[in-house]
Amino acid sequence: MSDKREAPVTVVGLGLMGQALARAFLRAGHPTTVWNRTAAKADQLVAEGARLAPTLAEALKASPLTVVCVTDYPAVHELLGVDGVPLDGTTLVNLTSGDSAQAREAARWAERRGARYLDGAIMAVPPAIGTADAVILCSGPQEDFEAHKPALDALGTATCLGADHGLASLYDVAGLAMMWSVLNAWLQGTALLRTAGVDAATYAPFARQMAAAVAEWLPGHAEQIDSGAFPADVASLETHARSMEHLIEESEAVGVNAELPKLFKAMADRSIAAGHGGEEYAVLIDEFGKPHHG
Repeated sequence: MSDKREAPVTVVGLGLMGQALARAFLRAGHPTTVWNRTAAKADQLVAEGARLAPTLAEALKASPLTVVCVTDYPAVHELLGVDGVPLDGTTLVNLTSGDSAQAREAARWAERRGARYLDGAIMAVPPAIGTADAVILCSGPQEDFEAHKPALDALGTATCLGADHGLASLYDVAGLAMMWSVLNAWLQGTALLRTAGVDAATYAPFARQMAAAVAEWLPGHAEQIDSGAFPADVASLETHARSMEHLIEESEAVGVNAELPKLFKAMADRSIAAGHGGEEYAVLIDEFGKPHHG
């Protein structure tokens, strides 16, 4: 009897990421069928042991699990929506980038076609696929995720976020918000220190220390947000706003771009004007929860 971890899988879409996914399945011992609109992209994978299906229909029939990683959601519908492409009884894990509304609509569409459907997001670059550092976020029915978790674990650290098919996309963009915010804050500080002859490599260890320290605040701030109460345990929003003003003034004085701290300050000022100046910084969630102010 074959080991469940070696269940056959199909990969549809062989861009750089799709190739990395197929290669990880092969390395883990899964019989791997691949299909791509441009068949030549499969040549190296075939040399490594993959089977190239002559048609998309045959690729889907070859395995109980099909992982899809193509350009966008319209491409998913274009490929899988044609007559003669059998989805009935298969489980689709769609790792194509898109938004939460597209994910939920795709789930309904796939289920109408008789497929089980998990939406997903890859929080990794292609070379990291197959290592524990590659985080594979999935959302959809827990039982469908558990049924195929042994295979998905070949790709990295696979996690099911919940039954709402839109969660993987939302976590994806929330993660990107963290990434760019940390990077932009570091660049702001680097630009300031360079005016005094301090290079980026010298500042980077201090910046890492600051980022790690601030990250420790998140669980406490999360408790305040979830409870809707924001007692100023550390520093009031008004105190933060005064420091923001200092950052803006210093940036302008040394000739560094001040757009980012001015954005922070504008949001804080609106919250203070609404009567929240004496509360903790996390009260700004109310500003982040609103559409653009303008």
